[in-house]
Amino acid sequence: MQNLPHVESWYAASANLQLSFPPLKGEVSADVCIVGGGYTGLSTAIHLRKLGFSVVLLEANKVGWGASGRNGGHVGTGQRADQETLEKLVGLDHARELWKLGLEAVDTVCELIDEYQIDCELKTGNLHVASKSKEQPWLIEEVEHLHKVYNYTNIRYVEPAELAHMTSGQGFHGATLDSGARHLHPLNYALGLARAASELGATLHEGSRVLSYKEDQKVTVSTDTGTVTANYLVLGCNGYLEKLEPRTAGRIMPINNYMLATEPLDDELARSLIRDDSSMSDSLFVIDYWKLSADNRLLFGGGESYTRKFPRDIGSFVRKYMLRIYPELQNTRIEYGWGGTLAITLNRMPDFGRLSPQVFYAHGYSGHGVPTATLAGKLLAEVISGTAERFDVMAGVPSRSFPGGTLLRFPGLVAGMLFYSLRDRLG
Repeated sequence: MQNLPHVESWYAASANLQLSFPPLKGEVSADVCIVGGGYTGLSTAIHLRKLGFSVVLLEANKVGWGASGRNGGHVGTGQRADQETLEKLVGLDHARELWKLGLEAVDTVCELIDEYQIDCELKTGNLHVASKSKEQPWLIEEVEHLHKVYNYTNIRYVEPAELAHMTSGQGFHGATLDSGARHLHPLNYALGLARAASELGATLHEGSRVLSYKEDQKVTVSTDTGTVTANYLVLGCNGYLEKLEPRTAGRIMPINNYMLATEPLDDELARSLIRDDSSMSDSLFVIDYWKLSADNRLLFGGGESYTRKFPRDIGSFVRKYMLRIYPELQNTRIEYGWGGTLAITLNRMPDFGRLSPQVFYAHGYSGHGVPTATLAGKLLAEVISGTAERFDVMAGVPSRSFPGGTLLRFPGLVAGMLFYSLRDRLG
């Protein structure tokens, strides 16, 4: 079966590790088999090896090939859904536990980078801007709520006048600055995790697409060239789950998101775009997100699609979103454009769960995957080792299937996203 290389992107062009792991061949056994070589699978492998479990990880293409190697690199605090929404969904006590886990997720990313000396351009801070004037009071209320209810003081409100000195971006109405957030080079982070997992003794196989699995006294996982027999199975496929596990596929929706990288900018221009080298994101439903690379490229993400096809010219597709915010980049050359598939859920919260005492999964990170998928690996290792409490905090968030299941979810999603896109444009 074909083993696809990393897509052509600035991340792939600036990767600082060239790793290669052989395909699975023959029959092997392990305590745990992991499907998926992204953040979920790699973090699970690391944390399981720390607990002494033997691990075999199967990746269809290259480690970090999917969203883990193509995303915006934002490492945000909290959860993808805001805390007041979560309080209504699960109650204040549960929401507090989710907030703590969200902070721990960022800490876990930083700790792994430090422990395994992963060179991935780790930087500090996220500036989240209001794209509509009516959202300004919401940002102020959010900051006050986090200060008062969660004792989180690493976030502050930024008035429009101050914001104008922090970015030349157009169309903003205030912002929040979260100094607890981080951002990084996502592919180099994934490759660093893979190297760490391998050095800890996990067995990694690339070019090993899982075709099926069956449960008996143990779980048997099959590829076209071999099988793994294990006591436990972890599904970390996210937007690439496809038909492997129909029982969970209906609760996530694969969507495509796109990015570009400009040519390197001179330092003065780069600092005018983002004065303090933070990551940035806006409040639109179809969110724009951006940051500067170590060599002063603007890495900008914007636009989505809901079919398997990517735009023919991704750089041009994303460029119009970039110019809406930074018209001064009209004559700036776009050197890379790429896309990737992620998975969203109806409530934008990740879907954690167990399908049996042997089979566990985590997916549906909805654009918050760098920290949350990394934390998922830690929690999956805990639940497999017999400590379920923290895993159950995440698994206890209600998760509904998309209407129509996997067959009819796309028409419903497209209609909904078109509605919200129109609302974004009309303000």
